[in-house]
Amino acid sequence: MRAVPGLILRDPSLRMVAGGVFLFGTFSASLGIHQSLIAVRVFGLTDPEYAVVLFLAMAVSVTASVGIGIVSDQQPRRKAMAVLSAAAGVLGPLLVWATDRPLAFVLAHILLMPVAGTLFGQFFALARLASSRYAPAERDGILAVLRALFAVPFTLVLPLWGLAFRDEVPLITIYPAIGLVAAALLALILRDWPHDSRAPWREDRSGLSLRAALGEIASGPVMLRTVLMGAVQAGGAISGIVLGLLFARAGRGAGDLGLFFGLFVVVEIAGTLLAGMLARHVPRLWLIASGVATYALFLALLPFLAGTRWLWLLILPAGAGGALIYTLAIAYLQDLLHARPGAGASLIAIQRVSAEGLSTAIYGFGAWAQGYATVSLLGAVATLTAMGMILRLDRGGLRPGRSSVPPRAASGTP
Repeated sequence: MRAVPGLILRDPSLRMVAGGVFLFGTFSASLGIHQSLIAVRVFGLTDPEYAVVLFLAMAVSVTASVGIGIVSDQQPRRKAMAVLSAAAGVLGPLLVWATDRPLAFVLAHILLMPVAGTLFGQFFALARLASSRYAPAERDGILAVLRALFAVPFTLVLPLWGLAFRDEVPLITIYPAIGLVAAALLALILRDWPHDSRAPWREDRSGLSLRAALGEIASGPVMLRTVLMGAVQAGGAISGIVLGLLFARAGRGAGDLGLFFGLFVVVEIAGTLLAGMLARHVPRLWLIASGVATYALFLALLPFLAGTRWLWLLILPAGAGGALIYTLAIAYLQDLLHARPGAGASLIAIQRVSAEGLSTAIYGFGAWAQGYATVSLLGAVATLTAMGMILRLDRGGLRPGRSSVPPRAASGTP
């Protein structure tokens, strides 16, 4: 079995995807945790107004992801779609920075930034095509390394922004910075993304109308598994909501929170690389289920250990569990529509909506009923329950040498 990093470095298409994923991770890390602060503190949006922006942005993101996925499978015109998305990533930050107006912030984050966000799925759709020439176990390893490259900037960029803001650099400075990152992404795509007519792999047009393609995505087996995988990943969204709140309740400051998050990401990167190696020998669903059990343990113990020195041990199950879930879930979702790499990648956006919707509902109910500890515990139960349902649906994927997804789900037919 060949070393996965060597495969990526020797393959021009995968090498381009690796660079693109790293740059997109830099873009996401810079904006992600700061966006709400900018909305409220810089542009004066109220909490309800910002909630509306988030809802509309999510709706546009899913629509754009599904639409681009279907169109790129029909034509295919993957490079043109990637150029369009990267250009939106340049125009959005430029609009906010140049005008410095609340309306510009709203328009950029509802219409342009969600389109730029579809690049994540497009990169992994291209990786799926480029890795089709390799053995199945090597494909999972390739996706694992690429997913790790997306996480690396979070350990590098966030501390740099923290130092910059400590020196009183304005929050709005994020926008010209990510605009430059998006410009670098656009240049990389224009130069190195393989032309669809000259790609070193054969790709047939889907031959499906828009209605038929949407029907394939919305079919019962595909949509059920996508929503359940979103429920599995709701644990990560829940921890993102309650981690800071539980730290604050335990008397821990922002320094402890930042350190925990940084160490967690380091463990997750290492776990992601390990997941790629394990995927060569262990069925994918077993690895995902192990990750869910490990992450559920972290969620269950977090409320009780947040105020103790034992908290730092939770970095291990949080990072290791998250690595197994997030890395291998991408390949699982793509296998649901294995003949449609674009539409298969668009399922990532639908899964994210499922995860965030369920986590919001759990947070609302748990915080109202008992408090933040209940939210964390309910998150553990929800992820375990969803994983149990997936295991029941896909029992064939539990045996070595078998795909995680049975043929009837992968074909999009009931």
